[in-house]
Amino acid sequence: MQNRTVLYEKVRFRMRVKTDDRRKAILDVAIEVFRDVGYARASMAMISARIGGSKGTLYGYFKSKEALFAAAMMAVMEEQADEIMGLLDLSEPDVSLALRRFGEALLALLTSADTLAIMRAAIAEGASSTLGATLYEMGAGRAWEHMTNYIARQQENGVIRPVDARVAAAHLKGLLEIGFIEPLLFGAQPWFTPKEAVATAVDAFLRAYVSNGGGQ
Repeated sequence: MQNRTVLYEKVRFRMRVKTDDRRKAILDVAIEVFRDVGYARASMAMISARIGGSKGTLYGYFKSKEALFAAAMMAVMEEQADEIMGLLDLSEPDVSLALRRFGEALLALLTSADTLAIMRAAIAEGASSTLGATLYEMGAGRAWEHMTNYIARQQENGVIRPVDARVAAAHLKGLLEIGFIEPLLFGAQPWFTPKEAVATAVDAFLRAYVSNGGGQ
């Protein structure tokens, strides 16, 4: 009986690995297709043809093109996003340094070709589907929730003034993006270099929010 149980678990493990590998292969191809033709022109038929399978197989993993797009785009961003959020290190006594590291890494991610394509597609589809909201919650919303928590902890440490942490995080987001990300989304030249954008944003944020006696 024990041998049968072990064999059963090994079979289940192999099937799970095979399923995970297949899902990753689908995501890799979907990323290529979305990058090549854009979200609007891409179709499940086009993606399944490039993979070499049927649409039925594709729908077995992802219930819609929206779901596949969201998963594909998050696969592009997720690992880097986790690394970036890890830069908000509470053990780093220099808050200015932590925020600059975070800001520079964030802008590098947000200005990559894949991420800009994601944001443009999300904005374009936002009025007619749930895609934009899904991508926001999975990506930017998650990142800025993490920033809110970081600010709240720095308030507990006496570094940041006792204000609404979500408002403070929103102000930092605006300062980082307004002269850099916003122009790029419209195909225009940014006002600043990435380092200038981060330096001016962090400086303005700390001038507004560092408490008396708090370190920078």
